[in-house]
Amino acid sequence: MENEQITKYDIETKTVEMLRTVFDPEIPVNVYDLGLIYRIDVSDDFDVTVDMTLTAPSCPAADFIMEDIQQKLDSIHGVKSATVNLVFEPEWNKDMMSEEAKLDLGFI
Repeated sequence: MENEQITKYDIETKTVEMLRTVFDPEIPVNVYDLGLIYRIDVSDDFDVTVDMTLTAPSCPAADFIMEDIQQKLDSIHGVKSATVNLVFEPEWNKDMMSEEAKLDLGFI
């Protein structure tokens, strides 16, 4: 991997892959397909910033989910640093879920 050129696209793709491995323990759908990820930004220096929300501000699994995301982003080869920001604007709703997530949860 020494001569491998890592691109911002590679980092962004791997970030999405990693986010799809993070689950709210109460919901059998990953945070990405739930629509909880509002923004993924990869800087030219490979710093990754993720803005995310929760299905409810009082989510009891918030700390677990945030820690899981942080650890997985930190583990991505080539990432210099990772920041996870918890935001509540706009407020999450089920329309933000992927079609697959809606199907899995019986909304379709």
